[in-house]
Amino acid sequence: MTVIRNGLSLAGLTAGPGQRWGALRLVPLLRDEPITDLRLHARLYDPDDPTLVAVGPRTAYVAYVPHAFVASWTPGGGPVAAYGTQLTDPADARLPGIGLHFRRRMARREEKNRLRFLPLHLAMEGYLALHVGGPSIAWQEWTRRAVTRGLSPRAEEAYTGAEITGLADALRVFEIHPNQCGMLLYAADALAAAFVVPHPDDYRALHPTLLLDLYGELVHHYAHLYPTVGEFSTRIDAGRVASVADLRAELVRTRAAWSAFQLEMAGGLLGMERLTSTLVYRMGRFALARFLPAFDPDRENHIGEAIVDNAGRLAYLKTFRLSAAQARRGHLLSQFAAHDWDLDATATALATDRRSLALRLDRAGFGHLLRPEVIDAARREARERGRRVRRNR
Repeated sequence: MTVIRNGLSLAGLTAGPGQRWGALRLVPLLRDEPITDLRLHARLYDPDDPTLVAVGPRTAYVAYVPHAFVASWTPGGGPVAAYGTQLTDPADARLPGIGLHFRRRMARREEKNRLRFLPLHLAMEGYLALHVGGPSIAWQEWTRRAVTRGLSPRAEEAYTGAEITGLADALRVFEIHPNQCGMLLYAADALAAAFVVPHPDDYRALHPTLLLDLYGELVHHYAHLYPTVGEFSTRIDAGRVASVADLRAELVRTRAAWSAFQLEMAGGLLGMERLTSTLVYRMGRFALARFLPAFDPDRENHIGEAIVDNAGRLAYLKTFRLSAAQARRGHLLSQFAAHDWDLDATATALATDRRSLALRLDRAGFGHLLRPEVIDAARREARERGRRVRRNR
């Protein structure tokens, strides 16, 4: 079921002055009117143990899951209090070596008006499950394993916030504004992640969990490779100021222009077209959904999850920027699914030939899905074509 119909919108949120630390720029998102009938708090897990989540029959999601979010809401729209941070029970039995925490589903109702979900892993599961069933028709080019088991198991890499150069220091020293309900994280002024919560108290409680979140390779590489980013500044037009009232009006104008510019830098996320959202859980007047981009290789591609109310107002948002390689994999799988996994039809749609598509699939990490003779023939033809090109030179 589609929940986010017209793309993502930060309506009701304004951007505050950004703060720099090395290659990182954090832009606070402020709410004039906090949402009081939905609150979030963190639940921390053992950082030394991976977590296994059952997501379906004979299917499990295995990942490093250091924390969960618990959403509490009131059905009548009245205010709800946020719970404090909770730790796992130290009395739980521990097995020697690396253990596994077993959890049921990415989003699970714990009480009548309380839902536990795994931030970003909910979105990552949607990306990993993209056309995971594999070929819908037993074309002769695909292996028996591809037809019977599909793409499972799928795996992707991500970095924790603790591995991002400078992020721990930035989160420690940057100012948290009184009305702050989120932030935009830029690495070398490329949008890496967005985070929004319903209430300023929730943000102050969840601010440290940004170090535990998942981040794509772009933020990791840019934070390491770029030493610093420049400072943006704005000027007051002295020609418009003749009184204190004029000065006040000019300050309002420059602050609005500054906020609009900060949000314009996030146009790759807010301007995503053909966004596909899937309802995960309904919570009174709110709905938790995850979304996938159109997988356009020439544009930014962000996956994520959001909680919106009946009017489409954003209460919660967390995003993950896919790398170029991850976006290409999503694009390739979407094209195969759109053409019933017919190798020739998909090659035509991608303006290429059968050999090139087979090699492209192999480079994307899905070569094991094709029969060995198909891959071998494509590689042999590519080598022969390369030799002919060298001879012609």
